[in-house]
Amino acid sequence: MSKEAAQSPKSGKTIDQTADRTAIVAARLKKLYKNSVYPVEKKYRYDYFFESPLLSDVEFDAKPQVLLVGQYSVGKTSFIRYLLGRDFPGQRIGPEPTTDRFTVLLNGPEERTIPGNALSVHPDLPFRGLERFGVSFLSRLEGSQLPSSVLKSITLIDTPGILSGEKQRTNRGYDFTKVVSWFAEKADLIILLFDAHKLDISDELKGAIDVLKGHEDKIRCILNKADQIDRQQLMRVYGALLWSLGKTMTSPEVARVYVGSFWQQPLQHMDNADLFEMEEKDLMKDLAVLPRQSAVRKINELVKRIRKVKTLAYIIGYLKSQMPALMGKEKKQKKLIADLPTVFRTIMKKYDLAPGDFPEIASFSNKLHETKFAEFNTLSEKQIADLDRVLNEDIPKLMEELPSEKDSPDIIRSKMGAAGGIAKVPVPVANNKFGKKETAHESNPFGYDEENEDYWALQDSADRLLPSFEALGPDGGYLSTAKARDVLVKTGLEKDQLRQIWNLSDIDKDGLFDHDEYVVAMFLCDAVLQKGRPIPSELPASVIPPRKRSLLAEKSSVF
Repeated sequence: MSKEAAQSPKSGKTIDQTADRTAIVAARLKKLYKNSVYPVEKKYRYDYFFESPLLSDVEFDAKPQVLLVGQYSVGKTSFIRYLLGRDFPGQRIGPEPTTDRFTVLLNGPEERTIPGNALSVHPDLPFRGLERFGVSFLSRLEGSQLPSSVLKSITLIDTPGILSGEKQRTNRGYDFTKVVSWFAEKADLIILLFDAHKLDISDELKGAIDVLKGHEDKIRCILNKADQIDRQQLMRVYGALLWSLGKTMTSPEVARVYVGSFWQQPLQHMDNADLFEMEEKDLMKDLAVLPRQSAVRKINELVKRIRKVKTLAYIIGYLKSQMPALMGKEKKQKKLIADLPTVFRTIMKKYDLAPGDFPEIASFSNKLHETKFAEFNTLSEKQIADLDRVLNEDIPKLMEELPSEKDSPDIIRSKMGAAGGIAKVPVPVANNKFGKKETAHESNPFGYDEENEDYWALQDSADRLLPSFEALGPDGGYLSTAKARDVLVKTGLEKDQLRQIWNLSDIDKDGLFDHDEYVVAMFLCDAVLQKGRPIPSELPASVIPPRKRSLLAEKSSVF
Protein backbone atom coordinates (compact mmCIF):
# COMPACT_ATOMS: atom_id res chain seq x y z
CA MET A 1 0.00 0.00 0.00
CA SER A 2 1.42 3.39 -0.92
CA LYS A 3 1.91 6.13 1.59
CA GLU A 4 -0.56 8.29 -0.30
CA ALA A 5 -3.25 5.64 -0.16
CA ALA A 6 -2.76 5.17 3.55
CA GLN A 7 -3.08 8.86 4.30
CA SER A 8 -5.71 10.06 1.87
CA PRO A 9 -9.24 10.31 3.31
CA LYS A 10 -10.51 9.95 -0.25
CA SER A 11 -9.27 6.39 -0.36
CA GLY A 12 -12.51 4.69 0.60
CA LYS A 13 -11.26 1.56 -1.11
CA THR A 14 -8.31 1.42 1.28
CA ILE A 15 -10.64 1.73 4.27
CA ASP A 16 -12.88 -1.04 2.94
CA GLN A 17 -9.87 -3.27 2.31
CA THR A 18 -8.70 -2.75 5.88
CA ALA A 19 -12.17 -3.66 7.23
CA ASP A 20 -12.44 -6.63 4.88
CA ARG A 21 -9.05 -8.02 5.91
CA THR A 22 -9.96 -7.69 9.58
CA ALA A 23 -13.29 -9.44 8.96
CA ILE A 24 -11.54 -12.26 7.09
CA VAL A 25 -9.12 -12.76 9.96
CA ALA A 26 -12.03 -12.87 12.45
CA ALA A 27 -13.84 -15.45 10.30
CA ARG A 28 -10.77 -17.70 10.11
CA LEU A 29 -10.20 -17.34 13.84
CA LYS A 30 -13.78 -18.45 14.40
CA LYS A 31 -13.21 -21.50 12.21
CA LEU A 32 -10.02 -22.46 14.09
CA TYR A 33 -11.86 -22.25 17.38
CA LYS A 34 -14.80 -24.38 16.20
CA ASN A 35 -12.64 -27.09 14.64
CA SER A 36 -9.77 -27.43 17.11
CA VAL A 37 -10.48 -25.68 20.41
CA TYR A 38 -14.20 -26.01 21.07
CA PRO A 39 -14.20 -29.87 21.08
CA VAL A 40 -11.40 -29.92 23.69
CA GLU A 41 -13.14 -27.32 25.86
CA LYS A 42 -16.35 -29.34 25.83
CA LYS A 43 -14.58 -32.62 26.51
CA TYR A 44 -12.71 -31.35 29.58
CA ARG A 45 -15.43 -28.93 30.80
CA TYR A 46 -13.42 -25.75 30.44
CA ASP A 47 -16.50 -23.61 31.01
CA TYR A 48 -17.05 -25.25 34.41
CA PHE A 49 -13.51 -25.23 35.76
CA PHE A 50 -12.48 -21.79 34.49
CA GLU A 51 -15.95 -20.22 34.81
CA SER A 52 -15.76 -19.01 31.23
CA PRO A 53 -18.56 -19.96 28.83
CA LEU A 54 -17.85 -21.62 25.52
CA LEU A 55 -17.49 -19.03 22.77
CA SER A 56 -20.25 -18.41 20.23
CA ASP A 57 -20.00 -16.92 16.73
CA VAL A 58 -21.06 -13.51 17.97
CA GLU A 59 -18.02 -13.37 20.27
CA PHE A 60 -15.78 -13.24 17.20
CA ASP A 61 -18.01 -10.86 15.24
CA ALA A 62 -18.60 -8.37 18.08
CA LYS A 63 -17.37 -4.79 17.97
CA PRO A 64 -14.54 -3.81 20.33
CA GLN A 65 -15.77 -3.05 23.83
CA VAL A 66 -14.63 -0.27 26.18
CA LEU A 67 -15.32 -0.86 29.89
CA LEU A 68 -15.44 2.14 32.25
CA VAL A 69 -14.79 1.54 35.95
CA GLY A 70 -14.50 4.03 38.81
CA GLN A 71 -15.93 5.25 42.09
CA TYR A 72 -19.17 7.20 42.11
CA SER A 73 -19.08 10.80 40.91
CA VAL A 74 -15.77 10.53 39.02
CA GLY A 75 -17.51 11.35 35.74
CA LYS A 76 -17.95 7.99 33.96
CA THR A 77 -21.35 8.81 32.50
CA SER A 78 -20.29 12.39 31.70
CA PHE A 79 -17.24 10.98 29.93
CA ILE A 80 -19.47 8.78 27.75
CA ARG A 81 -21.72 11.75 27.02
CA TYR A 82 -18.60 13.73 26.09
CA LEU A 83 -17.46 11.02 23.68
CA LEU A 84 -20.86 10.68 22.04
CA GLY A 85 -21.46 14.42 22.02
CA ARG A 86 -25.04 13.94 23.14
CA ASP A 87 -27.37 12.53 25.79
CA PHE A 88 -28.28 8.86 25.62
CA PRO A 89 -31.33 6.88 26.78
CA GLY A 90 -31.20 5.99 30.47
CA GLN A 91 -28.51 8.57 31.23
CA ARG A 92 -28.19 9.54 34.89
CA ILE A 93 -25.66 12.14 36.06
CA GLY A 94 -25.27 13.57 39.55
CA PRO A 95 -22.85 14.25 42.41
CA GLU A 96 -24.06 11.25 44.42
CA PRO A 97 -24.28 7.59 43.21
CA THR A 98 -26.79 7.76 40.35
CA THR A 99 -25.83 4.93 37.98
CA ASP A 100 -27.03 1.82 39.81
CA ARG A 101 -26.74 -0.48 36.82
CA PHE A 102 -24.46 -1.70 34.09
CA THR A 103 -25.33 0.13 30.87
CA VAL A 104 -24.28 -1.17 27.45
CA LEU A 105 -24.30 1.55 24.79
CA LEU A 106 -25.02 0.27 21.29
CA ASN A 107 -25.46 1.81 17.87
CA GLY A 108 -28.94 1.55 16.41
CA PRO A 109 -31.42 3.33 14.13
CA GLU A 110 -33.56 4.64 16.98
CA GLU A 111 -33.24 5.67 20.61
CA ARG A 112 -34.46 3.11 23.11
CA THR A 113 -33.52 1.19 26.23
CA ILE A 114 -33.24 -2.60 26.23
CA PRO A 115 -33.97 -4.52 29.49
CA GLY A 116 -31.14 -6.68 30.81
CA ASN A 117 -33.00 -9.96 30.34
CA ALA A 118 -33.60 -9.18 26.65
CA LEU A 119 -30.01 -8.00 26.22
CA SER A 120 -28.57 -11.23 27.62
CA VAL A 121 -30.48 -13.44 25.17
CA HIS A 122 -30.14 -11.28 22.06
CA PRO A 123 -28.69 -13.54 19.33
CA ASP A 124 -26.56 -10.80 17.76
CA LEU A 125 -24.99 -9.48 20.97
CA PRO A 126 -22.16 -11.11 22.99
CA PHE A 127 -23.85 -10.93 26.40
CA ARG A 128 -25.45 -14.35 26.78
CA GLY A 129 -22.91 -15.33 29.42
CA LEU A 130 -24.37 -12.75 31.82
CA GLU A 131 -27.32 -15.05 32.52
CA ARG A 132 -25.17 -16.88 35.05
CA PHE A 133 -25.34 -13.90 37.45
CA GLY A 134 -29.07 -14.36 37.92
CA VAL A 135 -32.22 -12.27 37.79
CA SER A 136 -31.00 -9.89 40.51
CA PHE A 137 -28.13 -8.76 38.29
CA LEU A 138 -30.09 -8.77 35.03
CA SER A 139 -32.58 -6.34 36.58
CA ARG A 140 -29.62 -3.98 36.98
CA LEU A 141 -28.38 -4.45 33.42
CA GLU A 142 -29.61 -2.20 30.64
CA GLY A 143 -28.91 -1.59 26.98
CA SER A 144 -28.96 1.96 25.63
CA GLN A 145 -29.38 2.13 21.85
CA LEU A 146 -28.93 5.30 19.83
CA PRO A 147 -27.63 6.37 16.40
CA SER A 148 -23.99 7.38 16.86
CA SER A 149 -20.96 7.46 14.58
CA VAL A 150 -18.77 6.53 17.56
CA LEU A 151 -20.86 3.48 18.43
CA LYS A 152 -20.66 2.25 14.85
CA SER A 153 -17.11 1.15 15.66
CA ILE A 154 -17.06 0.46 19.41
CA THR A 155 -19.40 -0.55 22.24
CA LEU A 156 -19.23 1.36 25.53
CA ILE A 157 -20.05 -0.19 28.90
CA ASP A 158 -20.88 2.10 31.84
CA THR A 159 -20.68 0.55 35.31
CA PRO A 160 -22.28 1.52 38.64
CA GLY A 161 -20.24 3.93 40.72
CA ILE A 162 -18.04 1.97 43.10
CA LEU A 163 -18.93 2.79 46.68
CA SER A 164 -16.71 3.78 49.59
CA GLY A 165 -16.95 3.76 53.39
CA GLU A 166 -20.20 2.48 54.87
CA LYS A 167 -21.90 2.58 51.47
CA GLN A 168 -19.73 -0.23 50.12
CA ARG A 169 -21.13 -2.59 52.71
CA THR A 170 -24.56 -2.30 51.12
CA ASN A 171 -25.52 -5.55 49.45
CA ARG A 172 -25.93 -5.02 45.70
CA GLY A 173 -27.77 -8.30 45.28
CA TYR A 174 -25.09 -9.75 42.98
CA ASP A 175 -21.32 -10.24 42.97
CA PHE A 176 -20.08 -6.93 41.59
CA THR A 177 -16.43 -7.95 41.18
CA LYS A 178 -17.34 -11.14 39.29
CA VAL A 179 -19.47 -9.15 36.85
CA VAL A 180 -16.61 -6.68 36.34
CA SER A 181 -14.29 -9.64 35.77
CA TRP A 182 -16.65 -11.04 33.11
CA PHE A 183 -16.82 -7.74 31.24
CA ALA A 184 -13.05 -7.22 31.60
CA GLU A 185 -12.37 -10.52 29.88
CA LYS A 186 -14.51 -9.44 26.91
CA ALA A 187 -13.29 -5.83 26.78
CA ASP A 188 -10.67 -4.51 24.40
CA LEU A 189 -9.96 -1.47 26.57
CA ILE A 190 -10.57 -0.89 30.29
CA ILE A 191 -10.68 2.72 31.50
CA LEU A 192 -10.27 3.42 35.22
CA LEU A 193 -11.48 6.91 36.10
CA PHE A 194 -10.32 8.91 39.12
CA ASP A 195 -11.45 12.26 40.44
CA ALA A 196 -8.68 14.82 41.04
CA HIS A 197 -10.30 15.53 44.43
CA LYS A 198 -10.97 11.92 45.42
CA LEU A 199 -7.95 9.64 45.00
CA ASP A 200 -8.71 7.21 47.83
CA ILE A 201 -9.09 3.63 46.63
CA SER A 202 -11.91 1.95 48.56
CA ASP A 203 -12.03 -1.76 49.35
CA GLU A 204 -14.62 -2.36 46.62
CA LEU A 205 -12.54 -0.47 44.05
CA LYS A 206 -9.45 -2.43 45.08
CA GLY A 207 -11.45 -5.63 44.68
CA ALA A 208 -12.51 -4.55 41.20
CA ILE A 209 -8.89 -3.72 40.27
CA ASP A 210 -7.73 -7.06 41.66
CA VAL A 211 -10.03 -8.99 39.30
CA LEU A 212 -8.48 -7.11 36.38
CA LYS A 213 -5.27 -9.06 36.95
CA GLY A 214 -4.16 -10.58 33.68
CA HIS A 215 -5.67 -7.70 31.70
CA GLU A 216 -3.08 -5.05 32.57
CA ASP A 217 -2.32 -4.44 28.90
CA LYS A 218 -5.92 -3.26 28.40
CA ILE A 219 -5.99 -0.81 31.31
CA ARG A 220 -5.83 2.97 30.86
CA CYS A 221 -6.42 5.45 33.67
CA ILE A 222 -8.00 8.90 33.51
CA LEU A 223 -7.40 11.62 36.09
CA ASN A 224 -10.64 13.48 35.50
CA LYS A 225 -11.77 16.98 36.55
CA ALA A 226 -8.13 18.07 36.51
CA ASP A 227 -9.09 21.59 35.40
CA GLN A 228 -10.42 22.28 38.90
CA ILE A 229 -6.91 22.49 40.38
CA ASP A 230 -3.91 24.61 39.42
CA ARG A 231 -0.65 23.37 37.90
CA GLN A 232 1.21 22.85 41.18
CA GLN A 233 -1.67 20.95 42.77
CA LEU A 234 -2.06 18.84 39.63
CA MET A 235 1.58 17.77 39.82
CA ARG A 236 1.08 16.58 43.41
CA VAL A 237 -2.24 14.86 42.66
CA TYR A 238 -0.76 13.06 39.64
CA GLY A 239 2.13 11.77 41.76
CA ALA A 240 -0.25 10.66 44.51
CA LEU A 241 -2.38 8.76 41.98
CA LEU A 242 0.64 6.92 40.57
CA TRP A 243 1.72 6.03 44.11
CA SER A 244 -1.76 4.68 44.96
CA LEU A 245 -1.94 2.70 41.71
CA GLY A 246 1.53 1.27 42.33
CA LYS A 247 0.34 -0.12 45.66
CA THR A 248 -2.93 -1.47 44.24
CA MET A 249 -1.95 -2.85 40.84
CA THR A 250 0.52 -5.73 40.93
CA SER A 251 1.88 -5.11 37.43
CA PRO A 252 5.50 -3.82 37.38
CA GLU A 253 4.57 -1.50 34.53
CA VAL A 254 2.97 1.85 35.31
CA ALA A 255 -0.49 2.23 33.76
CA ARG A 256 -0.95 5.05 31.25
CA VAL A 257 -2.73 7.94 32.97
CA TYR A 258 -4.52 10.55 30.87
CA VAL A 259 -5.04 13.92 32.54
CA GLY A 260 -7.91 16.20 31.62
CA SER A 261 -11.47 17.29 32.15
CA PHE A 262 -13.72 15.08 30.05
CA TRP A 263 -17.07 16.80 30.10
CA GLN A 264 -18.68 19.70 28.28
CA GLN A 265 -18.14 22.49 30.78
CA PRO A 266 -15.55 25.26 30.20
CA LEU A 267 -12.19 24.78 31.92
CA GLN A 268 -12.01 26.39 35.36
CA HIS A 269 -8.21 26.75 35.31
CA MET A 270 -6.59 27.45 31.95
CA ASP A 271 -3.02 26.79 33.22
CA ASN A 272 -2.94 23.31 31.72
CA ALA A 273 -5.24 23.77 28.71
CA ASP A 274 -2.53 22.78 26.21
CA LEU A 275 -1.68 19.67 28.24
CA PHE A 276 -5.34 18.63 28.42
CA GLU A 277 -5.70 19.07 24.65
CA MET A 278 -2.70 16.81 23.96
CA GLU A 279 -3.86 14.22 26.48
CA GLU A 280 -7.32 14.16 24.91
CA LYS A 281 -5.84 13.59 21.45
CA ASP A 282 -3.76 10.68 22.77
CA LEU A 283 -6.83 9.12 24.37
CA MET A 284 -8.92 9.58 21.23
CA LYS A 285 -6.13 7.93 19.24
CA ASP A 286 -6.24 4.95 21.62
CA LEU A 287 -9.99 4.66 21.06
CA ALA A 288 -9.78 5.24 17.31
CA VAL A 289 -7.38 2.35 16.66
CA LEU A 290 -9.51 -0.12 18.64
CA PRO A 291 -11.40 -1.51 15.62
CA ARG A 292 -8.14 -2.67 14.02
CA GLN A 293 -6.58 -3.75 17.29
CA SER A 294 -9.70 -5.70 18.16
CA ALA A 295 -8.66 -8.47 15.76
CA VAL A 296 -5.23 -8.60 17.41
CA ARG A 297 -6.91 -8.69 20.82
CA LYS A 298 -9.18 -11.58 19.78
CA ILE A 299 -6.17 -13.52 18.57
CA ASN A 300 -4.32 -12.79 21.80
CA GLU A 301 -7.29 -13.79 23.96
CA LEU A 302 -7.73 -17.03 21.99
CA VAL A 303 -4.03 -17.85 22.41
CA LYS A 304 -4.34 -17.39 26.18
CA ARG A 305 -7.51 -19.48 26.17
CA ILE A 306 -5.88 -22.30 24.16
CA ARG A 307 -2.96 -22.42 26.59
CA LYS A 308 -5.40 -22.77 29.50
CA VAL A 309 -7.46 -25.38 27.64
CA LYS A 310 -4.32 -27.38 26.94
CA THR A 311 -3.26 -27.18 30.60
CA LEU A 312 -6.73 -28.25 31.76
CA ALA A 313 -6.63 -31.23 29.40
CA TYR A 314 -3.32 -32.35 30.93
CA ILE A 315 -4.70 -31.90 34.48
CA ILE A 316 -7.90 -33.83 33.83
CA GLY A 317 -6.03 -36.52 31.91
CA TYR A 318 -3.51 -36.90 34.74
CA LEU A 319 -6.20 -37.11 37.44
CA LYS A 320 -8.05 -39.70 35.38
CA SER A 321 -4.87 -41.78 34.95
CA GLN A 322 -4.28 -41.86 38.71
CA MET A 323 -7.65 -43.37 39.53
CA PRO A 324 -7.80 -47.08 40.44
CA ALA A 325 -9.68 -49.37 38.09
CA LEU A 326 -12.04 -50.88 40.69
CA MET A 327 -11.79 -50.17 44.44
CA GLY A 328 -10.87 -47.07 46.44
CA LYS A 329 -11.86 -44.43 43.91
CA GLU A 330 -13.37 -42.04 46.44
CA LYS A 331 -10.38 -42.27 48.78
CA LYS A 332 -7.92 -41.72 45.93
CA GLN A 333 -9.88 -38.70 44.71
CA LYS A 334 -9.75 -37.07 48.15
CA LYS A 335 -6.02 -37.69 48.35
CA LEU A 336 -5.38 -36.13 44.94
CA ILE A 337 -7.43 -33.05 45.82
CA ALA A 338 -5.61 -32.63 49.13
CA ASP A 339 -2.28 -32.88 47.34
CA LEU A 340 -3.30 -30.63 44.43
CA PRO A 341 -0.19 -28.32 44.61
CA THR A 342 2.06 -31.36 44.16
CA VAL A 343 -0.15 -32.59 41.31
CA PHE A 344 0.20 -29.22 39.58
CA ARG A 345 3.98 -29.21 39.98
CA THR A 346 4.22 -32.74 38.59
CA ILE A 347 2.12 -31.86 35.52
CA MET A 348 4.03 -28.60 35.01
CA LYS A 349 7.43 -30.37 34.91
CA LYS A 350 6.21 -33.33 32.88
CA TYR A 351 4.69 -31.28 30.05
CA ASP A 352 6.80 -28.11 30.37
CA LEU A 353 3.82 -25.82 31.08
CA ALA A 354 3.80 -22.22 32.33
CA PRO A 355 2.60 -21.63 35.93
CA GLY A 356 0.35 -18.80 34.76
CA ASP A 357 -1.71 -21.20 32.63
CA PHE A 358 -2.89 -23.20 35.65
CA PRO A 359 -6.19 -22.42 37.40
CA GLU A 360 -6.27 -20.90 40.88
CA ILE A 361 -5.80 -23.80 43.31
CA ALA A 362 -8.48 -22.98 45.89
CA SER A 363 -11.23 -22.41 43.33
CA PHE A 364 -10.21 -25.44 41.26
CA SER A 365 -10.12 -27.61 44.37
CA ASN A 366 -13.67 -26.61 45.31
CA LYS A 367 -14.92 -27.55 41.86
CA LEU A 368 -13.10 -30.90 41.95
CA HIS A 369 -15.01 -31.79 45.13
CA GLU A 370 -18.23 -31.60 43.11
CA THR A 371 -17.05 -33.99 40.38
CA LYS A 372 -16.14 -37.64 40.02
CA PHE A 373 -12.66 -38.30 38.63
CA ALA A 374 -13.76 -41.69 37.33
CA GLU A 375 -16.07 -39.91 34.89
CA PHE A 376 -13.28 -37.72 33.47
CA ASN A 377 -12.10 -38.22 29.89
CA THR A 378 -8.63 -39.55 29.22
CA LEU A 379 -5.99 -37.37 27.57
CA SER A 380 -6.20 -37.23 23.77
CA GLU A 381 -2.76 -36.76 22.22
CA LYS A 382 -4.37 -35.97 18.86
CA GLN A 383 -6.38 -33.08 20.28
CA ILE A 384 -3.29 -31.75 22.05
CA ALA A 385 -1.42 -31.91 18.73
CA ASP A 386 -4.26 -29.95 17.08
CA LEU A 387 -3.98 -27.26 19.73
CA ASP A 388 -0.21 -27.07 19.22
CA ARG A 389 -0.71 -26.72 15.47
CA VAL A 390 -3.12 -23.83 16.00
CA LEU A 391 -0.65 -22.09 18.33
CA ASN A 392 2.50 -22.69 16.30
CA GLU A 393 1.25 -22.56 12.70
CA ASP A 394 -2.27 -21.24 12.18
CA ILE A 395 -2.15 -18.23 14.53
CA PRO A 396 1.17 -16.87 13.13
CA LYS A 397 -0.30 -17.07 9.61
CA LEU A 398 -3.36 -15.12 10.74
CA MET A 399 -1.17 -12.41 12.27
CA GLU A 400 0.50 -11.88 8.90
CA GLU A 401 -2.89 -11.26 7.30
CA LEU A 402 -3.85 -8.46 9.67
CA PRO A 403 -3.92 -4.88 8.30
CA SER A 404 -0.63 -3.05 8.69
CA GLU A 405 -0.08 -0.58 11.52
CA LYS A 406 0.33 1.99 8.74
CA ASP A 407 -3.40 1.67 8.14
CA SER A 408 -4.14 3.29 11.49
CA PRO A 409 -5.04 5.43 13.25
CA ASP A 410 -5.79 7.90 10.44
CA ILE A 411 -7.66 5.51 8.16
CA ILE A 412 -9.65 3.91 10.96
CA ARG A 413 -10.35 7.29 12.54
CA SER A 414 -11.62 8.58 9.22
CA LYS A 415 -13.98 5.60 9.08
CA MET A 416 -15.27 6.35 12.56
CA GLY A 417 -16.39 9.80 11.42
CA ALA A 418 -17.02 12.91 13.51
CA ALA A 419 -18.89 12.76 16.77
CA GLY A 420 -21.32 15.37 17.92
CA GLY A 421 -21.46 17.52 21.00
CA ILE A 422 -23.89 19.23 23.36
CA ALA A 423 -23.79 23.00 23.67
CA LYS A 424 -25.30 25.32 26.26
CA VAL A 425 -27.75 26.44 23.56
CA PRO A 426 -31.24 25.08 22.84
CA VAL A 427 -29.94 22.38 20.47
CA PRO A 428 -26.94 20.00 20.21
CA VAL A 429 -23.94 20.94 18.06
CA ALA A 430 -20.73 19.32 16.91
CA ASN A 431 -17.46 18.78 18.78
CA ASN A 432 -15.70 16.72 16.05
CA LYS A 433 -14.34 14.16 18.51
CA PHE A 434 -13.15 11.55 16.06
CA GLY A 435 -12.73 13.88 13.08
CA LYS A 436 -10.23 13.48 10.29
CA LYS A 437 -6.65 14.71 10.60
CA GLU A 438 -7.16 17.14 13.45
CA THR A 439 -4.66 19.99 13.24
CA ALA A 440 -4.87 22.91 15.62
CA HIS A 441 -3.22 26.29 15.35
CA GLU A 442 -4.22 29.87 15.96
CA SER A 443 -5.92 30.50 12.63
CA ASN A 444 -7.62 27.10 12.58
CA PRO A 445 -8.23 25.82 16.13
CA PHE A 446 -11.07 23.52 15.08
CA GLY A 447 -9.18 21.08 12.83
CA TYR A 448 -9.58 20.68 9.07
CA ASP A 449 -8.93 18.41 6.12
CA GLU A 450 -7.53 19.99 2.99
CA GLU A 451 -7.31 16.77 0.98
CA ASN A 452 -10.99 15.86 0.69
CA GLU A 453 -13.16 18.46 -1.04
CA ASP A 454 -16.40 16.58 -0.26
CA TYR A 455 -15.68 16.04 3.42
CA TRP A 456 -17.74 18.08 5.90
CA ALA A 457 -16.84 17.69 9.57
CA LEU A 458 -20.35 18.75 10.63
CA GLN A 459 -22.35 16.26 8.56
CA ASP A 460 -23.45 14.20 11.59
CA SER A 461 -24.54 17.35 13.41
CA ALA A 462 -26.38 18.55 10.31
CA ASP A 463 -28.49 15.40 10.25
CA ARG A 464 -29.24 15.65 13.94
CA LEU A 465 -30.01 19.38 13.90
CA LEU A 466 -32.51 19.19 11.05
CA PRO A 467 -35.57 18.67 13.33
CA SER A 468 -34.63 21.62 15.56
CA PHE A 469 -34.04 23.81 12.48
CA GLU A 470 -37.44 22.92 11.08
CA ALA A 471 -39.05 23.56 14.48
CA LEU A 472 -37.94 27.20 14.20
CA GLY A 473 -40.27 27.59 11.20
CA PRO A 474 -38.01 28.35 8.23
CA ASP A 475 -39.70 30.04 5.26
CA GLY A 476 -38.74 28.36 2.01
CA GLY A 477 -35.81 26.66 3.73
CA TYR A 478 -34.45 29.87 5.31
CA LEU A 479 -34.64 31.35 8.81
CA SER A 480 -35.45 35.05 8.74
CA THR A 481 -32.89 37.51 10.06
CA ALA A 482 -34.93 38.02 13.24
CA LYS A 483 -35.30 34.29 13.96
CA ALA A 484 -31.63 33.56 13.26
CA ARG A 485 -30.58 36.48 15.44
CA ASP A 486 -32.81 35.27 18.32
CA VAL A 487 -31.23 31.79 18.21
CA LEU A 488 -27.75 33.28 18.56
CA VAL A 489 -28.72 35.76 21.28
CA LYS A 490 -30.08 32.90 23.43
CA THR A 491 -26.57 31.44 23.66
CA GLY A 492 -25.62 34.28 26.01
CA LEU A 493 -22.48 35.22 24.08
CA GLU A 494 -21.23 38.80 23.92
CA LYS A 495 -22.50 41.03 21.12
CA ASP A 496 -19.04 41.28 19.56
CA GLN A 497 -18.71 37.49 19.55
CA LEU A 498 -22.15 37.11 17.96
CA ARG A 499 -21.17 39.60 15.25
CA GLN A 500 -18.10 37.51 14.38
CA ILE A 501 -20.12 34.27 14.38
CA TRP A 502 -22.80 35.83 12.16
CA ASN A 503 -20.23 37.05 9.65
CA LEU A 504 -18.67 33.60 9.46
CA SER A 505 -21.94 31.63 9.38
CA ASP A 506 -23.88 33.72 6.86
CA ILE A 507 -21.70 32.34 4.09
CA ASP A 508 -23.76 33.58 1.12
CA LYS A 509 -24.25 36.97 2.84
CA ASP A 510 -27.99 37.20 2.26
CA GLY A 511 -28.91 38.01 5.88
CA LEU A 512 -30.72 34.65 6.26
CA PHE A 513 -29.75 31.23 7.63
CA ASP A 514 -30.36 28.08 5.65
CA HIS A 515 -29.87 24.70 7.34
CA ASP A 516 -26.13 24.46 6.58
CA GLU A 517 -25.42 27.95 7.88
CA TYR A 518 -27.46 27.27 11.01
CA VAL A 519 -25.31 24.17 11.71
CA VAL A 520 -22.10 26.19 11.27
CA ALA A 521 -23.37 28.89 13.64
CA MET A 522 -24.25 26.34 16.32
CA PHE A 523 -20.83 24.72 15.94
CA LEU A 524 -19.03 28.04 16.46
CA CYS A 525 -21.17 28.87 19.50
CA ASP A 526 -20.38 25.50 21.01
CA ALA A 527 -16.64 25.88 20.36
CA VAL A 528 -16.62 29.15 22.31
CA LEU A 529 -18.95 28.02 25.12
CA GLN A 530 -17.67 24.49 25.71
CA LYS A 531 -14.05 24.59 24.65
CA GLY A 532 -13.21 28.20 25.44
CA ARG A 533 -11.66 28.52 21.98
CA PRO A 534 -11.25 31.83 20.18
CA ILE A 535 -13.46 32.54 17.20
CA PRO A 536 -11.31 32.01 14.09
CA SER A 537 -10.66 34.81 11.63
CA GLU A 538 -12.01 32.55 8.88
CA LEU A 539 -13.86 29.23 8.77
CA PRO A 540 -11.71 26.07 8.69
CA ALA A 541 -12.05 24.27 5.38
CA SER A 542 -13.70 21.20 6.94
CA VAL A 543 -16.41 23.34 8.60
CA ILE A 544 -17.53 25.07 5.38
CA PRO A 545 -20.40 23.14 3.72
CA PRO A 546 -19.02 21.74 0.43
CA ARG A 547 -21.67 23.40 -1.71
CA LYS A 548 -20.92 26.82 -0.23
CA ARG A 549 -17.15 26.90 -0.51
CA SER A 550 -17.30 29.11 -3.58
CA LEU A 551 -19.63 31.67 -1.99
CA LEU A 552 -17.39 33.22 0.66
CA ALA A 553 -17.49 37.02 0.52
CA GLU A 554 -17.47 40.07 2.78
CA LYS A 555 -20.70 41.83 3.79
CA SER A 556 -22.07 43.74 6.76
CA SER A 557 -23.48 42.03 9.86
CA VAL A 558 -26.90 42.39 11.45
CA PHE A 559 -25.08 42.80 14.73
